[in-house]
Amino acid sequence: MKQLLRLVGLCLALITASAAYADSSAESDHLRAELTAERATVAPGESLWVALTFTMKPKWHTYWSTPGDAGLPPQIAWTLPAGVTAGSLQFPPPEQVPYGEHGEFMNFGYSDKVTLLTEFKVAADAAPAPFTATAAASWLVCSDVCVPEDATLTLPLTIGAAPQTASTPAGAAIAAARAALPKPAPWPVSFARKDKTITLSAGPDIGAGAFSEVTFFPAEDGVLTNTAPQKTTIGDKTLRLEMTVGATPPANVSGMLVLAQNGERVGYAVAAPLTGSAAPTNAEVSAMPLVLAFVFAFLGGIILNVMPCVLPVLVMKAMSFMSRGNTDPAALRRDGLAYTAGVLVAFGALVGALIALRAAGSAVGWGFQLQSPAFVAALSYVMLALGLNLSGVFTIGGSFGVGQELASKGGATGSFFTGLLAVVVATPCTAPFMGTAVGFALTQSPLEAILVFEALGLGLAAPYLLICFVPGMARRLPRPGVWMDRVKQVLAFPLYGAAAWLIWVVAQQLEATELAGALAGLVLVGFIAWLYGTAQQSSGTGRAVALVTAALAFLATVGLTVTLGSAPPAKGAGTQAAGSEPYTAARLAALRAEGRPVFIDFTAAWCITCKVNERIALSKPEVSDAFKSANVAYLIGDWTNRNAEISAALQAVGRDGVPLYLYYGVGAKEPQVLPQVLTASTVVAAVTGK
Repeated sequence: MKQLLRLVGLCLALITASAAYADSSAESDHLRAELTAERATVAPGESLWVALTFTMKPKWHTYWSTPGDAGLPPQIAWTLPAGVTAGSLQFPPPEQVPYGEHGEFMNFGYSDKVTLLTEFKVAADAAPAPFTATAAASWLVCSDVCVPEDATLTLPLTIGAAPQTASTPAGAAIAAARAALPKPAPWPVSFARKDKTITLSAGPDIGAGAFSEVTFFPAEDGVLTNTAPQKTTIGDKTLRLEMTVGATPPANVSGMLVLAQNGERVGYAVAAPLTGSAAPTNAEVSAMPLVLAFVFAFLGGIILNVMPCVLPVLVMKAMSFMSRGNTDPAALRRDGLAYTAGVLVAFGALVGALIALRAAGSAVGWGFQLQSPAFVAALSYVMLALGLNLSGVFTIGGSFGVGQELASKGGATGSFFTGLLAVVVATPCTAPFMGTAVGFALTQSPLEAILVFEALGLGLAAPYLLICFVPGMARRLPRPGVWMDRVKQVLAFPLYGAAAWLIWVVAQQLEATELAGALAGLVLVGFIAWLYGTAQQSSGTGRAVALVTAALAFLATVGLTVTLGSAPPAKGAGTQAAGSEPYTAARLAALRAEGRPVFIDFTAAWCITCKVNERIALSKPEVSDAFKSANVAYLIGDWTNRNAEISAALQAVGRDGVPLYLYYGVGAKEPQVLPQVLTASTVVAAVTGK
């Protein structure tokens, strides 16, 4: 039987060999894409390397897995039979591709020709048979313009006994491409930061002699300022590469170190923690003494008490405090200390989480929780529930809801949990002095950061602590009365406003479908509050039914909130500028019918030339003044995502990529096509005719 299977596999391989070695290709005006395999047949349990090769026209380039300051990496979606799996796309060492009139941007990519590899793995129990590997490939190719392209390439292959065949051109090219893939660094590598410099140290035993190239390509955006030069120092078989830090350096740096020596260019995969720390970017903050940071934090905490997020909670606690009529000095001091402890514990947990996230590479700061839609929604539910409580829908206390009761019950326990709650609701708010203090804290050591945040907590706790510790102050508080109910009802409305604002934040973070879940959560919170209030006024079976129903509704609310944490983020609204409108063919026709001149900017987020032109030309005041004086309508056609209408507009003027700038003068039948590399004077001259 085995002999028969081998014979069948050999026959199938011979039948399909010529087709497999023939390139499956697609060609555009900018490059040729070819899909090849190292051999036609792969045996069960073995692997096969497949290559996507781009051969580019002169002056065109495509991108590495991390494209640099702009661009998009090539991608492949494979369609394969059961038993065959494809690995990730593997890239050879890239090159630096400077871009812009004055080199304002740096891309990482390839010119001329590049071979990208994928490893197919065949299951050991795969049955011998021919199959077709289908690659849905997409890429971005750029010169003065950037053009997104795609193609579906197919490659006939066979699962069977692999025959011993002579090396083919495709097999030899793939073998060479495999040899050029990055290798693990054979020597220790470290990254250290000091102020605005990141230093890569490699060695010892890195080798002797001069390197014609030493370049580090980071695997993540924001690690380096890519346009800044990289300074190399070599001594005692150790290499040091000094680079300028980027906007968001992570806690662990990885990427490719490319060394060229004696005509051979080799890439090494490197990764290591980033040690050291950053200096504050603001000169005043950098020079701030630690004691002054404490003062600013303390003052910011005091002012935080009157912010709309915190004030209703504190007033609610103060009214509970007044209604007790407890003026025993020892009890008051215990209350104040417990409240302060709750505030400090909450701030300690907050800064601990913040430090941990920053150490893990996240660029977070004060209010980082609000970057989570689930947290924002949950906080809006808390605000709504507190507002409903103040409006009298339900009361907190008695024998219901231990978790809800804690914040308003008497004694040290209630005060402690009031402190926790005050910090939770304070997260959306900031106050004067806070920004400077928190900014300083996040550039210091973990211990100093904790101390500054705890000073902020002390400021938040200070007014209540003062009432509890200064003799006679508690007696000066207003006596309880009907006015307290009116104040509570008024204070509900800032909480409703806070809940509405937080849901608006969720709307910026999520698409409409997921936002509907957050809104449903608000309804459930209102339902729970009503059930809880009903239970408080009922007894027997009615009370039990209301509590059980409220518990089920609470579980549903928790479930909805959890789903928000895994929901995809909202898509961007597209590129727009002040005074502009989105491009549509209908809007263009309407403006021309009105007799207005029209300037159209066809752009995309991934187009590096577009971004250079926006910075050096279109954002200049003289351009805005010229548009205003001539009553020019400014339309932006954002091609970041596929848009058939914009594609048709590009093709109508013989273009297939962006940027494209068109100016329709008054009465002009055809648009004036402006240069793809703009200056402000070029745009002004087109508009004014001078």
